[in-house]
Amino acid sequence: MFNQEFLLRALLALPAILFALTVHEFFHAWTALKFGDSTARDMGRLTLNPLAHLDPLGTLTMFLSGFKFGWAKPVPINPYNLRNPRVADFWISAAGPLSNFALAFIFGMLFRFAGQIGVPEALYMFLYYSVSINVGLAVFNLLPLFPLDGSHILRNLLPESYGPTLDKIDTVAPFLLLALIMMGGVWLIIGPLFIFFFQLFSGVSIN
Repeated sequence: MFNQEFLLRALLALPAILFALTVHEFFHAWTALKFGDSTARDMGRLTLNPLAHLDPLGTLTMFLSGFKFGWAKPVPINPYNLRNPRVADFWISAAGPLSNFALAFIFGMLFRFAGQIGVPEALYMFLYYSVSINVGLAVFNLLPLFPLDGSHILRNLLPESYGPTLDKIDTVAPFLLLALIMMGGVWLIIGPLFIFFFQLFSGVSIN
């Protein structure tokens, strides 16, 4: 698995992974602050320093999945500090995936432009991985399984009466998510969305 080609790909992908994860968590923290909760800022998470956000297992998963999905350390939130907690939680949760979609769009435009003018292959592949990694982070984190962002988004879209049911689901959701990752089921779920958005932003068709 860890041959010379893989190591070269990893070297090119690493800065893209660090940047994508950092921006994702930064915007969680920034949005929380805008809604009145300074917990993340006070704990040093309102920063673009990737070391403050990295989760070793989530980063390793990004490599092992072929740069299609992974995660960082969750940003701490105190819901009692939030103005309008349901609205705040929705936007705090959505901020991470939305930031990755925005980065995927930007890197996608740069990737298309690089293909037209011709650039060194290393730069071209870095842009390719940047699109792939940001799309992967966005669609993976939209899965409606706790503790991913999608679970919070779903909870705040549904009527509050669904809360007790969702609480019960959340107790087993991490184990279900881990099982899906280990058995390769995550790709079966997010694959079509990943392919759609990757092709939309990069202009490259993949299977």
